[in-house]
Parts: sequence; structure tokens; C-alpha cells
Amino acid sequence: RDDDATDRAFWREEKIIRGDTVQTVLARLGIRDDALTKTVRQRSGSAQGWRSFVHSDEGARALYRLLPEKTLRAKTDENGELVALRYLTRDGDLLHIDQDANGNYRSKTLAAPTVSRLQLRSGEIQSSLFGAADEAGIPDAIVIQMAEIFSGDIDFFHDLRKGDHFTVAYEMLEHDGQPIKVGRVLAAEFVNRGMTYRAVHYAVPGDADANESGMLTYYTEDGKSLRRAFLRSPMEFSRVTSHFTTARFHPILQTWRAHRGTDFGAPQGTPVRATGDGVVDFAGKQGGYGNLVLLKHHSDYSTGYGHLSRFAPGMKRGTRVRQGQVIGYVGATGWATGPHLHYEFRVAHVQRNPMSIALPTALPIPASALNAFRSHSRSLSGQLALARGLYFASAD
Repeated sequence: RDDDATDRAFWREEKIIRGDTVQTVLARLGIRDDALTKTVRQRSGSAQGWRSFVHSDEGARALYRLLPEKTLRAKTDENGELVALRYLTRDGDLLHIDQDANGNYRSKTLAAPTVSRLQLRSGEIQSSLFGAADEAGIPDAIVIQMAEIFSGDIDFFHDLRKGDHFTVAYEMLEHDGQPIKVGRVLAAEFVNRGMTYRAVHYAVPGDADANESGMLTYYTEDGKSLRRAFLRSPMEFSRVTSHFTTARFHPILQTWRAHRGTDFGAPQGTPVRATGDGVVDFAGKQGGYGNLVLLKHHSDYSTGYGHLSRFAPGMKRGTRVRQGQVIGYVGATGWATGPHLHYEFRVAHVQRNPMSIALPTALPIPASALNAFRSHSRSLSGQLALARGLYFASAD
């Protein structure tokens, strides 16, 4: 029943089955509908046609094809006349259809309020990771997250074996008990070739930069980060056109000289991302580099990005950037014969080969947050152990 007792209105709902239309659902609810789906004459330009509100209102198009297993909620007055509808769309938004003071319908789409539910699942690989996840009812998006989390320890293309098993705790966002979309992995355990790997998501209190960036950081049970401090490549899709070498024939200077960086070929305007968390040390023109961004990272590490066509907004000395953040765009400024990125990885101001150097891991949990992290980790590890035990008990 509606919360406002004086409104004398009632909410009812019906689960949608395959082949349903708005009319058939309302009919099962026994609701009279004299305006929403009733065909009326409408003028469109010089022509006239017969269309209902559902078919004429752009915002109501989500009702064209109702999704099986979802719910249609309908509000009626004391005479059983329809006055409002609510429907959760395939995009996870909530469609509102309400009558105005004149009895005409109006539609609007709002973000659906959600709650997060913890999901626990376990699986065992028989043929493939995705096959095992399907068998366990784990969404593909969670499988992809798991593969990314453990990518530093497990080669998911070559290392998986039959009998490997995994357990995962993740978020499912729901509205009125209906799943809308998956959230993030909260904790996971993967046993590969007899070796056990565990990961726990944790947001370090007070790390505003990390929280604002939306990046997820995962740690081992003792607080070591599973994320590499640096990405191998400053672009998602690119190819190496010139390697780090002590002798290369320079196409502009027409002489042999060392090439202390790696060139990535990509079309003009391709986004360039920071390979690690850091602070902008320089952003401007510098000799043969053309438009250049220099980033200072923790310890003695720094990176350089040259020949940019332009900088991302806000790139100036002192600006903090996060790993993966776009800092500029591929160009051909400075000594360049065509669009590409010149990338340098420096340790104590000395250029090193970014494709072969052993990359450090990200910073661990700070000592001030370690006790809180351990408490958080124990709780999630207990959940994983429970799910794992239930899974293997049922398998036996």
C-alpha cells in the first residue's frame, strides 16, 4: 500500500514472463488502463496516426520490450484506475511514469537506488576459467577482474590446469531485490598448480587521491600490494617502433647514436597515460622532445613522455596524477618524422629499458593502517573459507 494513507492509492507488482506486453501484465493485475496503452489519434506533421502513450513517448520506450524475470510495479487509485508505473530498465535505471494534475501521463528516468549485497562463489576448472565461472554462476565481469588482480602471479593463458580452483567475494548491486549490475571483487583466492594466491581489496583511509581516481588496489594478506607500480606501456593499444638501444641511426640527425627510450607508434591524438602514480615535474616544450611531460614517482623513479601533440587539462608542475590517467596525446612535435610517443623510464636520473627492467610493486599498506587492514582482511578471508568449505562439501 502507498505510504500516504490519504492518497488511497495502492502499489501492486507482477513478474514479467517471456512474451509479455504492458497490456498483458496490467491485465493479470486486473488493472483498468484508459490512457497509458489506449490508442488515440495524434497529429505528426501533416499526417494523423493512432498511437498510445507507450508508443509515442520517447522516455517510455523501455516498455516496448519487457525483460523476463523483471518486475512491473503499478499504482492504482481507489477505483482501480492506473495512475503510475515503475520499471527497472536493462540499463539499471528506474523508469517513472506518472499522471499529472490533468490526468496526462509523463515519463522520466532516474538512477535506481541500490544496495550492495555480498556474493560468495567457488569454482573448479575442468576445461576453462570462464566455463568454471559459468558453472558457479559467476558473472564474466567478475572473472575479468579476478584475472587482472592475479595477472602478476598467474598467466591465465598458459598456466591454468584442470583441478585449479578459486573462491571469490564480490558485490552485487540490487534494487528492490532485483540484481542490476555487478560491483567490484572484494576478496579472492586462486589455487594454481598447488600454489595459493589471495587478494583483498582495501581503500587506505585518508588516501583522497586513490579514492577520487576510482582505482582499486588489492593486497596480499600481509599488506603487500598486488599492483605493479608501473605499467609496461603508456598506451593501451600501440606497437614498439624503436627499441631502447645504445646504437640507432637517427632519421633526422643522420648519424648513429644511443636511443635511451622506447618509441610507440600510434595515430595522432591517441591518449597517453601515466605509467605510475606521481607528480608532474615538467610539462612544456623541451628541445628534440617537443611537447614533453616529466613525472616524478616514489623513490628514485621518473618517467618522460615526448613528442606530444597536446597536454591533458591540468598538466602543470606539481599536479598529482594516478597510474592510467591520461596526461597527453600522441603527436609529432620536436625531432619526429611522424606521430609517435617517445617514452623514457629513469632510475636515479639514468634511462633504463622499460620493456626489460624488473618493475617494482606499488607501495604496501602504510604502518598506520596495518591493524585496520588486518581486521578487514581476516573478516573477508573467513568468508572465503566458508564459501570454499561449502563448495567442496557439496562436491563430495
